[in-house]
Parts: sequence; structure tokens; C-alpha cells
Amino acid sequence: MQFEQAGNFILNKLEKEIPAHLCYHNIDHTRDVYDAAEKIGRAEGISDHEMKLLHVAACYHDSGFLNVLHEHETESCRIAKESLPAFGFSPEEIDRICGMIMATRIPQSPKNKLEEILADADLDYLGRDDFFAIGDKLYHERELTDRDEWNATQLKFMQAHHYFTQTALNLRGAKKQDNLDKVKALLQ
Repeated sequence: MQFEQAGNFILNKLEKEIPAHLCYHNIDHTRDVYDAAEKIGRAEGISDHEMKLLHVAACYHDSGFLNVLHEHETESCRIAKESLPAFGFSPEEIDRICGMIMATRIPQSPKNKLEEILADADLDYLGRDDFFAIGDKLYHERELTDRDEWNATQLKFMQAHHYFTQTALNLRGAKKQDNLDKVKALLQ
């Protein structure tokens, strides 16, 4: 299997073809999720083969935005199923990759360790110092105009969210709570 080539194929497409108005769901987000997935995956002790599958899933997880704005996870899986056989991936491996991609759909519902890792990586920023800067990109991407409404949406989302892996909880849980408290304060 050509793991690296498969990842580079979709990363190049994202870099060249993702719609310009997508200032959150862009190549930077994909690279961020890739890096977070690797960090969490290593700490969770997954195998080298699983890590390679996780890398490919991270690269493809938002590729559906190349074609659609809604139900992009389903489209991302369609793109993966269409392109990954050319890189030597088996149907079973593609199914695992699609499972990881679908686990990023909100509300997240991962069914195994790899799916938990990618779900946590996709929302890693909730527990980081750059939470507000990244959230601002999503605010602009959605073309919103009411900051109070946005902050209320963020608060509700963060209260409903939880990390699935112990690694993400350990790395991001405290800062996520701090960010949640800051969002609450903005609404008072």
C-alpha cells in the first residue's frame, strides 16, 4: 500500500481546490487534525499499520468539502472509496478509514479506538490556547454576524462535547474547561 502517496494525493487536491470561503475547513485544519491524530495515536499505543490508516483517514476526513457543504463526511468516504483502491488499499482498510471519517460527524459516535482518536483529533483545538482564533475562522466560514449567538452556540457545543481517549482528556481536558469558562464569561 502506498500510504504516503494516498495522503499526498488528497492533500494536494485540498490545497489547490478547496473553496476559498472555507477558512476553517481547509488544508490548515486537515494538517492540524493529522498532527493531533499522530500525537494521540502514539500516546494511545496503536500499531504502525493502524497509524498509517489513521494518517490517511485524517487526510481524507474533510475532503468532502471539495464537492459539498452538507453531509461532507459521507462525501469524504465516497472520495476515499473512489481513490484509495488505486493506492493498493483493501476494501477492509477502506471501511476502517471510512469508519474513522464518519466518527468525526457531529454528534461524534466513534465505535473503536481509531475512530475515537480521529474524533478527538478533529476537535483537539477545543482544549488549546488557539481555541478562540480557530473558532473565529469557523464563525467567518459560517458567515455569522451575531457574536452573542455564536458564543451561545459554542457554549452549548462545548458542554455537550467530551473527549473519548484518555490521552486527549489528559492533554486537553483542563484547557477545554478553561475555554468553556471564558465563553461563559463572554455571555454574562
